[in-house]
Amino acid sequence: MVVPGLTLPAAVMKPVLDQLAVSVLIGLTGCSLLSGDSGVLGWSDTAGEQLLQSDRPPLMRLGDSRVAASPPEVVQACAQTLGLAQEDFQLAHPTNFGERKTRDSWGRELQVKPMVIVLHETVISEPQALALFKTNHPEDDQQVSYHMLIGRDGRRIRIVPDQKRAYGSGMSAFGDITMRDRPGSVGSINNIALHISLVSPPDGRGNDHGHSGYTDAQYRSLAEQVLLWQATFGIPITRLTTHAAVDRSRSRYDPRSFRWDRFEPHYSQAMKLCGLEQYNNEQAGP
Repeated sequence: MVVPGLTLPAAVMKPVLDQLAVSVLIGLTGCSLLSGDSGVLGWSDTAGEQLLQSDRPPLMRLGDSRVAASPPEVVQACAQTLGLAQEDFQLAHPTNFGERKTRDSWGRELQVKPMVIVLHETVISEPQALALFKTNHPEDDQQVSYHMLIGRDGRRIRIVPDQKRAYGSGMSAFGDITMRDRPGSVGSINNIALHISLVSPPDGRGNDHGHSGYTDAQYRSLAEQVLLWQATFGIPITRLTTHAAVDRSRSRYDPRSFRWDRFEPHYSQAMKLCGLEQYNNEQAGP
């Protein structure tokens, strides 16, 4: 069964979900659960280093966004202008996120600054998603997280700090950019991504290709959070994308039923209120 978002073995989910939820989640959690997403492989002997040299893939880097980050006081003023409520901190278990990797196994410097924002949906309910993220997952192929959830009521729920690496997209690329950090691992954009997920409606907790959609409160909070991230890290709107667009496993298509025409009015209003029009570049820079 293929479902849109997050694929854990049923045994992992038993402490968290009932059997019905397990049947949905088996196909759900594959977004970041490919081996090699966490941990850094160490090599010390000369023979190992020579093997790595012969096996290393091209080092790929995302280019200059051509838009600068705003000072922290500008970002804070924007949040106050928008009247944003405080984030609801529901941090994931430490096994479900990690450090942004500064170097790969070949010793090459990696990009660590957030440069891409990826939209997801949970497919499961909010309580189930929070329980999943808070569960200890010691094995690489069980680990999953987003930086933030947007509840049906528009609440911003913090799962992973922005500075950390969330495990939101396993086999993934933004355009032709991806990062393979050790032999045997798949390419992923997690090192340069911020992951944000919309809690799915009750009729979206299954394998259907669409559902009734997201609330207006969700679109508004999403738009405002996207703008704050853009201003904080210097990310243009052309680097706002979806899990469906970056997935290279050909099995993820979330967020289903997402309407850009419902997102855009909230985004435009927030941008104008904060005076941050420079992040809406509308097209790729020269």
